[in-house]
Amino acid sequence: MEKIFVMTIRAKFIESIREAIKVNRGVQTTPAVILWSDKDRLWESILPQLVDALPELLVLGTFAPDRRTGPAIWLKCAVAQTLGEDFAAGDAIPVIYLPGVGRNELRAIESCPRELQPLAELQYRGVFWSQANAKDWTFNAFLTSKHGGLGLDVSQDKATQDSLQRVLTAGVFFEHSVADLKSRQINAAFLDGLLAPNPARDVLVWLNDSVLARSQWQGAHWELFAARCRSDFGFDLHADGALTAAEKLASRAGAWAAVWDLYSDSYVSFPKVADHLARVQPPKSRGLFDDPAEMAGYLHVNEEAEALLRSQLNAVGAMAVIEARAAIFDIEKDHGHRRDWLWARMGRSKLASALGHLVEIASLSGKIPGGTTPDQMADKYRESGWMVDSAALKAISAVQSKADSDAVNMALRALYVPWLEDTASHFQKVTIEQGRLSIGVPERAADANGHCTIFVDGLRYDVAMVLKEQLGSVGEVSLSSSWTSIPSVTASGKAWVSPVAKYIGGKVTNEEFEPCVKGDDKPLNTYNFRKLLGEHGIQVLDKHEIGDPTGKAWVECGDLDHYGHAHGLKLARDLDVQLGQIVERTMELAAAGWTSFRIVTDHGWLLVPGKLPKTELSKHQTKTKWGRCAVLKDSSHGTALTFGWDWCKDVQIAMAPGISSFVAGDEYAHGGLTLQECLVPVIEVLAYQENTAALKVDTIKVTWKGLRCQVQIAAAHTGLAVDIRTKAALAESSVLAKVKIFEEGRASVAVADDSCMDVAAFVVVLDASGAVVQKMPTTIGE
Repeated sequence: MEKIFVMTIRAKFIESIREAIKVNRGVQTTPAVILWSDKDRLWESILPQLVDALPELLVLGTFAPDRRTGPAIWLKCAVAQTLGEDFAAGDAIPVIYLPGVGRNELRAIESCPRELQPLAELQYRGVFWSQANAKDWTFNAFLTSKHGGLGLDVSQDKATQDSLQRVLTAGVFFEHSVADLKSRQINAAFLDGLLAPNPARDVLVWLNDSVLARSQWQGAHWELFAARCRSDFGFDLHADGALTAAEKLASRAGAWAAVWDLYSDSYVSFPKVADHLARVQPPKSRGLFDDPAEMAGYLHVNEEAEALLRSQLNAVGAMAVIEARAAIFDIEKDHGHRRDWLWARMGRSKLASALGHLVEIASLSGKIPGGTTPDQMADKYRESGWMVDSAALKAISAVQSKADSDAVNMALRALYVPWLEDTASHFQKVTIEQGRLSIGVPERAADANGHCTIFVDGLRYDVAMVLKEQLGSVGEVSLSSSWTSIPSVTASGKAWVSPVAKYIGGKVTNEEFEPCVKGDDKPLNTYNFRKLLGEHGIQVLDKHEIGDPTGKAWVECGDLDHYGHAHGLKLARDLDVQLGQIVERTMELAAAGWTSFRIVTDHGWLLVPGKLPKTELSKHQTKTKWGRCAVLKDSSHGTALTFGWDWCKDVQIAMAPGISSFVAGDEYAHGGLTLQECLVPVIEVLAYQENTAALKVDTIKVTWKGLRCQVQIAAAHTGLAVDIRTKAALAESSVLAKVKIFEEGRASVAVADDSCMDVAAFVVVLDASGAVVQKMPTTIGE
């Protein structure tokens, strides 16, 4: 491909100097030297930009041969090539730059300063690089003149001329294409934009670290910044300082609106700006006339509101459930708008964020999933009941400090726990009336080759709804549910949902709810369970093993149950990490050639703020006692909630009533009889061919300008969005504040954190559900 040469101002400048030697050969000989006089030293600052491009350049000044600089006598010797060194660049005609020397000084030989006299006679053997009117070239004249210059349209006001000198000194103008400049007017705004193209960002950089900014913006850039602060932003760097700038930033008025917008998009890059904003006092309240939107820039207002909300949520904890719901709706009127403020994205409005989820609980928990049978209740739970549990998890995960967590937990005990208790009590009532949950082990058709069963310990139904959406990048996903075994513990439930369940049974002698292998009655421990799978043609894959995709497999990954037992309420905050592991493992297997997946689980769980209430069951009645279930002795009388073990009905299992526990102090528990513990999800995934989404996006074009990324796609579909992630399938690895919807196939997004520069990532295209439909590797800022 032929390289296109772009004529820059520097190239035209050098060309103009060299063309000074063009003379009428019929009456003149070739000049021996080109003299470049510059009485006002207008061009002196650009010399470093010319040294390499104009090797024949010699400069009048202090003796420094390595920089091709010296006094008049040295210059004359260099032109004559008597110094033994080729200072005149071979056959090229030497160019002598004369800073501080006017053409007339050399013309008047008798009065010529002594130090210049060796050069005076060169005017007769050489030529001057000058305008057609014999005047020295100025930068403005060279740009505007149509006779020997560039003929550009340059404004002649003082501001533009000052800007010209600044950009000339800073060296940011010489590389511009002359052709591009021909089509525009060159004014102060354009020139200042070359030197400092983003004044709003400059203000934030200075606010973030004024000392560092001052050290980096020496000379012209600093002068321009100070001038812009006065003219555009209405404050004086030295007289007003950072606090005044922070006050104006918080007000978001006039030119500061653009600064605020940039800060909102990239606050991570300016971590110290918030410290200044924290010192800003908001304007005095006008009472009923206050507009909440006007207070959005004041961190102090947000912090006071968070403190008030903390107090209000603690007060809700002492209310009856109906009163608590009404109170939450009233509190939302005062605080809900703060979730749209920048402080919420910065994580400084955690209680306001949690409040949004509490409002959802208050709206949905007015009634329990009703029905006269367990199956009817399950239908209602799948419709909307799971959303209450999901909102509770989100409310817990929205806060981190102890004070905030205590306030949210108080509100949850007033709103969520009564709903949880009422739902559990009704579910237990209808299950007692039915006498069982299921008629036996779930039956499924034989799996085809290429199928992999993925077992996740403790995948609750509401959490599975989130996982279903995340698996959209792997294939076509569907979610159903079934009943786990009684009791809802791993030893029983894992065998219950396995593909070899029909080869498993139970005996009265089995302990700790662990069934056995039919036929030889060996306990179904890990070794025997894996052996049983292998005997029936199912590969057991550990960690990152991919096995033979032409067969069948059993994989275990994710461990929500272990994490819940170990960390209690913290499970809600770390669910994304746990689910991310499941998605990554599924993608790994799909990429290896496995064509379909069934994700199953053994049980769900209860997560109760303030801990599960304790219920008594005397020790002499039980053989084994866990938190939510116990094996009764043969001599014991059954409790109101006693059922036969699903693997052996002769074994009697006592269940804790409601959401109580036989063991005090648990926040997390399972093994009992509730929808949350017993209704287990089943996720089916049919992998996309070659692990690509069905919705096709043919091409992606990615262009980086610093930390801003322009993305263009060739797709007619609407509702597509772009994200940038370090891991393509994991939404939590995004480096953007939020995804951006494509408009006519184009989208522009900004990476907020400067530390992401040069990091390997993926540009991913998402469909309306958030599933990844295309991805492209990139390097941020490349």
